[in-house]
Amino acid sequence: MTAYEARPIGPSALKELRTADDAGRPCVPYTPTEDGDPLRCCLRGIGSGERVALVSYAPLRRWAAETWARPGAYDEQGPVFIHADECEGPAPGRSGYPFSRAGALRTVRRYNADGEIVGGRLLEIPADGEQGCDEAFAEAFADPEVALVHVRAVEYGCFLFEVLPNRAGR
Repeated sequence: MTAYEARPIGPSALKELRTADDAGRPCVPYTPTEDGDPLRCCLRGIGSGERVALVSYAPLRRWAAETWARPGAYDEQGPVFIHADECEGPAPGRSGYPFSRAGALRTVRRYNADGEIVGGRLLEIPADGEQGCDEAFAEAFADPEVALVHVRAVEYGCFLFEVLPNRAGR
């Protein structure tokens, strides 16, 4: 079990995003012609024939609404893929961190309890992706000011998932 929890977009946010995204645009489902783009609802790649939607998502805004944080100018939104219809979420018992293939470049962005950026680092996923991610997250959460971590793809800047310490794994 990983030491940290990679969290997908939550069910209530997904329900809202399937109607209108965080930019106010309606959800427009489609079936892609290629597999692989990362689904943020179940933290895996799109499979053949799946109905998905590309929506604008504001992850820090959603977290701030739950925690009463005030991210101010750090609130941002960007494109994410989700299933167009309700899905089961991440597979039970999945191991490792999502989207952590060796050689992939990720940004590990740190936020404080107010939702302000308090640092970050570039991470090239090593051959042992789980260990490499655990080390980067341990480094981030070693700072007592860090309340939340976002993992983003470097190539597009896309939000992949948020990270919190895994209470079950400690």
